[in-house]
Amino acid sequence: MAGGGRLVQRALPVTTWVRGSDPAVLSRLQHAAVVRPGFLSKDEEETLSSELEPELRRRRYEYDHWDAAIHGFRETEKSRWSKASWAILQRVQAAAFGPGQILLSPVHVLDLEPQGYIKPHVDSIKFCGATIAGLSLLSPSVMRLVHTRKPGQWLELLLEPGSLYILRGSARYDFSHEILRDEESFFGERQVPRGRRISVICRSVPEGMTTGRPEQLPPSC
Repeated sequence: MAGGGRLVQRALPVTTWVRGSDPAVLSRLQHAAVVRPGFLSKDEEETLSSELEPELRRRRYEYDHWDAAIHGFRETEKSRWSKASWAILQRVQAAAFGPGQILLSPVHVLDLEPQGYIKPHVDSIKFCGATIAGLSLLSPSVMRLVHTRKPGQWLELLLEPGSLYILRGSARYDFSHEILRDEESFFGERQVPRGRRISVICRSVPEGMTTGRPEQLPPSC
């Protein structure tokens, strides 16, 4: 499962992709934490996976991230895309970002091995703007958001292969987010088996930045 870039797991039979600690949190974040299942077709998933695989294969999985937020990962920043992949990224921009938002370039690509995970963190305002949007490839996973000052308030997003998630506003600034490790990967009572997961992440520029090409940007925000 951790080998090539072929799609390894398909959508789970569910009817909801967001669950939360209480109705108030769900209502508050209904437009701030969004999941769009099936955003990509199977062919589009394969297009992205096939384009990314040769570059990712040249890198080793790492276990010490620069801010200790990720375990069992490899990543890259990609600026040049095929025509087909670029068309997909343009759809992401139209779906997730406002007309006045400038996107960071390059795009961040994160590859988690089956036992890899992302620890709870809030992306630095120095390196990321108000909106973060990610495409999920290869394997389903669960993203958990927890309020940084009121941990009893939480949200979970089921991210199936081909889905698009969007974090903006309060979900981006007031809640930490994480990708659950395999042994904790449940969506309610439903186990969500983890495999290798690739995410393609688009980010708006930090406030005050007028270009999408900062001179110095860490590999992940």
